[in-house]
Amino acid sequence: MSKDGRSSDKSTRRSVLKGAGAIAAGGLLAGCTGQSGAESTEAATTTQTESETTTASNTATESAEDDGSYSVSIEPVGAVEFDSAPESWVANNGSWADMGVALGLEPPKGVWLTSRYHTQYYDDIPGLSVDKSDMVSLYQDGVSKELFYELDADVHVMDPNFLMNRFKGWEQADVDEVDENIGPIFGNCIYAQHYPWHEDYRYYTLYEGFEKLAQVFQRTERYEAFVGLHEEFQSNLQSVVPAEGDRPEAAVLWGVGDEPEKFYPYIIGGGTGFKHFRDLGVKDALADSDVKDFHGSRAAIDMETLLEVDPEVLMLRGYEAKSREEFESTVVDFLQNDDTASALTAVQNGDVYRAGGLYQGPITNFVLTQRTAEELYGVEEQLYDPERVADIVAGDI
Repeated sequence: MSKDGRSSDKSTRRSVLKGAGAIAAGGLLAGCTGQSGAESTEAATTTQTESETTTASNTATESAEDDGSYSVSIEPVGAVEFDSAPESWVANNGSWADMGVALGLEPPKGVWLTSRYHTQYYDDIPGLSVDKSDMVSLYQDGVSKELFYELDADVHVMDPNFLMNRFKGWEQADVDEVDENIGPIFGNCIYAQHYPWHEDYRYYTLYEGFEKLAQVFQRTERYEAFVGLHEEFQSNLQSVVPAEGDRPEAAVLWGVGDEPEKFYPYIIGGGTGFKHFRDLGVKDALADSDVKDFHGSRAAIDMETLLEVDPEVLMLRGYEAKSREEFESTVVDFLQNDDTASALTAVQNGDVYRAGGLYQGPITNFVLTQRTAEELYGVEEQLYDPERVADIVAGDI
């Protein structure tokens, strides 16, 4: 039923299959990209490559019927049957939003926080831009069910457990209401692997999640083209990543403000948010220290604690909205002039960089990995083909 009590025409476009205990889920949008504007810590140059580029032959869960309908499955949602590709969507975060851009779709109507969907990364891809001026943040001091009704999306690409566990306010009945009255919820929380409510069902790698989205939108040719480009990229990485003994130790931290005196520490782990570090085999300066991962402790460390670790490189999160120049003139300048911070090896050597956003899709992963390889290892060559990325997005497979 629709929100005003009338029968919704959405029910004629899709039918949902619900398994025992599974939450109904659904699809995404067809269209073309807006052109008006934005698991371990071992080196992924070996085993990670295989898991990130898993092909449809290994993970396919799509099935087609004679009448043109098809179904796609993802945990923890289950199987969803579609009569045709959906026409509008919202996404949990920039990981899924970027996958949609890679598939040549219009951007989602909303994401969890628009400020953390960094569309400036698309500046590195010729002719590609995403305008998020009309995009809304789903989280606005809580998440309003009324906002979901206003957006009226055909599908909500997010983990239903994220809605119920990331903040207080939503229960299973709320998830069911959105699913039944507006559009299905279809997704898995893939950007990090630390939530206790995600311990009893599988995570998906970036490319496994990307494949699911491509199946829903019936755009698997673009997905397969990106898989091929990603495999070439991984091969190129192997030739530029130094031997383990020659790599500097880096600390990944979330800085608090433009004059950071405390930091939230991140141990490099699984999830799309750490893919560029894994692929570059980054040595984690915090992994063998007494510093506890923020995901488990939710605690910050002060400058004195950071000085005890004294990493060779600082990779700071929370500053992706700044250009490199703006980052240096604010955060780096403060660290260089602070009595304690100026004693850090990374500050003295000029090795303080932005760490990249929490959310990565196939395009943003290329951009961030390239940037990090240049900063961390002094790489000068282009490791992926931006023109080819633009061609695939445009449908020139």
